[in-house]
Amino acid sequence: MPFDPARVTTVTFDSYSTIVDVEAAEEALADRVPDPEPVSRLWRSRSLAYTFIANAVDAYKPFYEMNRDALQYALDAHGVALSTDERDEILAVYHELDVFDDVREGMNRLYDAGYDLYVVSNGNPEMLASMLDHAGIGGLVEDTVSADEIRTFKPDAELYRHAAARTGTPIDEIAHVSAAYFDVYGAMHAGMQGVWVDRDGGPWDSFAGEPDLTISSFHDLREKLA
Repeated sequence: MPFDPARVTTVTFDSYSTIVDVEAAEEALADRVPDPEPVSRLWRSRSLAYTFIANAVDAYKPFYEMNRDALQYALDAHGVALSTDERDEILAVYHELDVFDDVREGMNRLYDAGYDLYVVSNGNPEMLASMLDHAGIGGLVEDTVSADEIRTFKPDAELYRHAAARTGTPIDEIAHVSAAYFDVYGAMHAGMQGVWVDRDGGPWDSFAGEPDLTISSFHDLREKLA
């Protein structure tokens, strides 16, 4: 089904990899790990894997704790021994990740056009509060919706339904924007329109269909909604 801008009254955004760049976490590893890139990639992939598994086996923990476990695994897998303080210093980078260049202006244009903007994230509330503050978008976002509220991670449909209820919006009037393919699929499965923001010029994971809309920046979304 083609993207229908006339239906959209509310826009929800993923946080990590969509608003802020998780690849910047690699810099926090650079002074402590001989080869930070593979450690960073394993950390991120394990962190996501843990959320998927937690949904399936009822092993929920707040995302910050999942992220800590994933970092420890990545360090262990690469034979890196760090103190608890050093590990916590690396984890703290999630409170101040780099913001993608299009975010503030792009969201501001959507806000000025009258759309209600929300963040829907696996991150726990403390992480999301610091992200909004660091990104400088707190005045544009109506609220954040955390997986912690229902102890269920993306892409479980229940989280998107919960987000619709929290925003007070019929679910088919929401466009959900994410750089994560599984998040776009989850939103679409739940009844939202799924918007994939292609942050790295890579191919779409097309095993289960296509996104309702593909954009390269938040500015593109404003043009599509015009």
